Amino acid sequence: MALLIKNGTIITAESTSQKDILIEGDKISRIEPNIIIDGIEIINAIGKYVIPGGVDVHTHLDMPLGDIVSRDDFETGTRAAAFGGTTTIIDYATQTRGMRMQEALEHWHRKATGKAFIDYGFHMIVTELGNSFDEDIKDIIRAGVTSFKLFMAYPGSLMVGDETIFQALKISSEYGGLICLHAEDGNDIDIRVKQALEAGNISPKYHALTRPPSTEAIAVKRAIELAAKAKAPLYIVHISSSDALKEVEHGKQMNLPVLGETCPQYLFLSIDDIDRPNFEGAKYVFTPPVRERDHQEALWQGIKLNIIDVVATDHCPFNFIGDKELGHDNFSKIPNGGPGIENRLHLLFEGGVNKKRISLNRWVDLVSTRPAKIFGLFPRKGTISIGSDADIVIWDPNKEHIISARTHHMRVDYNMYDGTKIMGDATTVLLRGKIIISEGKWQGRLKHGTFLTRKTPNIR
Repeated sequence: MALLIKNGTIITAESTSQKDILIEGDKISRIEPNIIIDGIEIINAIGKYVIPGGVDVHTHLDMPLGDIVSRDDFETGTRAAAFGGTTTIIDYATQTRGMRMQEALEHWHRKATGKAFIDYGFHMIVTELGNSFDEDIKDIIRAGVTSFKLFMAYPGSLMVGDETIFQALKISSEYGGLICLHAEDGNDIDIRVKQALEAGNISPKYHALTRPPSTEAIAVKRAIELAAKAKAPLYIVHISSSDALKEVEHGKQMNLPVLGETCPQYLFLSIDDIDRPNFEGAKYVFTPPVRERDHQEALWQGIKLNIIDVVATDHCPFNFIGDKELGHDNFSKIPNGGPGIENRLHLLFEGGVNKKRISLNRWVDLVSTRPAKIFGLFPRKGTISIGSDADIVIWDPNKEHIISARTHHMRVDYNMYDGTKIMGDATTVLLRGKIIISEGKWQGRLKHGTFLTRKTPNIR
């Protein structure tokens, strides 16, 4: 089956051009001006941008948290992602303590197989190394999972010590893997949380006040020092503050292979949101927390100056009613996480391109190309080039879109950006040459998404 996209403006991370795209099977076969083929199906993209499908490298679908589970599974979450122009995700498989990584990976495959509407890969969350870590990490990399996440926060559950981080950095880099770190000073935060609760401070805003920017910056600095000592690359997830950003900038200035990710919530939301009355602030409890507004512009500058490499979502949705309410009398019991998988491209287009903070090419780089390169998916994903997967989004820059929980496709009862007006929207979305969304209406089939085995990460 062949398909021709005509009259659009192709936007990649490197270039802007007026060309047509011929798709044969699931690949892009030709990119030329004025392709004419009789009898072929045509998508007329006149007046619209033609961009590679988004690549979201930080999601938590069907993730257990105590007695509850994140509300989007691989069916609802990937469908919502597609409506927002994302055609590939990398989710987190979690190794619980006492479990081999292979067992954890098999468990997450069972969660996703036959459910995903778009393509997906996995990172592996590591909670302990064990005696077989060397062999396990080789096996996991051979299985196409080439990145591993460790936590410097959440003592007693996910947090690991510096020696474990150092060993993981050293060993994973020997086999071509990449360590991703959640960098917060977990012990310091734990003390602050206990002190706040003892003082009777139970409202959602204390989630942010007990995790000040200094607790993030200290951990990021320590993490970069460990990576330098191990001579290993390092990817810092969800940078939320100017303090942490400065540490990443310093690492880059020292020519250390450190990469930085932020999320839309840190570019658009602030501590004012978590302090909303009537417990509404619980909707904005995620980790790291929202910051004072001046951190937002610092992060935008970090994006402009290439200190930030990737914008992902950290999508981890819990309902306000029934889930977030579990922490009504104790902010530390509010489930951490928020929805965002559907609106990443919208928000970056509005806040970045429309506000003239970034170019169209940088927008594509942040949401598609750079994450695909870093996590071993490029050039199959993340670009429009001959031989690449035909994951393509037709983006109408003149279509108004208002973000709303009433109309979004995520399976969660609120939206963190409710009421935000966006000028620009995905109108047609293709996954490997198949139209899954046409003029904003769903055309996809279940089981079309496939697991992606990834190559060695590319940190350059």
